[in-house]
Amino acid sequence: MKEEIVIAGFGGQGVLSMGKILAYAGLMDNLEVTWMPSYGPEQRGGTANVTVILSDKTISSPVLDKFDTAVVLNQQSLDKFESKVKPGGTLIYDPSGIHHLPTRNDITVVPVDAMTASIELKNSKTYNMVLLGALLKLRPVVDIDAVLRGLKKTLPERHHHLLPLNEQALRKGMTLV
Repeated sequence: MKEEIVIAGFGGQGVLSMGKILAYAGLMDNLEVTWMPSYGPEQRGGTANVTVILSDKTISSPVLDKFDTAVVLNQQSLDKFESKVKPGGTLIYDPSGIHHLPTRNDITVVPVDAMTASIELKNSKTYNMVLLGALLKLRPVVDIDAVLRGLKKTLPERHHHLLPLNEQALRKGMTLV
């Protein structure tokens, strides 16, 4: 098993956090993992992306040009990464940030209304967890319990009271696909 994933969106949407949690979950599931963020001033509103590779074998390089799965959260990311999904791969996107819909028909394209779901959960910071839940439902590359352990490891202890809300968001995302 080898899954090559890119997650992309605006800085502040939880793109890098989602990738880090996924990477920690892979480690906790005893997988080989790479986590390679790409950002700069993007942390404050520009585009940011992270590449995560999960594999049961040694990973030769963290640098990729094509991906099995792309999770895109804005139009700029869709424009950049739609063409980089391998034929037969999966593209997950939140339609709230998209003006021109994906056009490829050789990949699985899945809209996930994560913005509305996070508003229903009464916490916009659960946005990325809703999308991660959708990703895990479509591509179950790691166990949700490993994701929850990874979340606990990456979330500062002062925010551990939010763990149940984040689990609720993950499970909500799984129901949206």
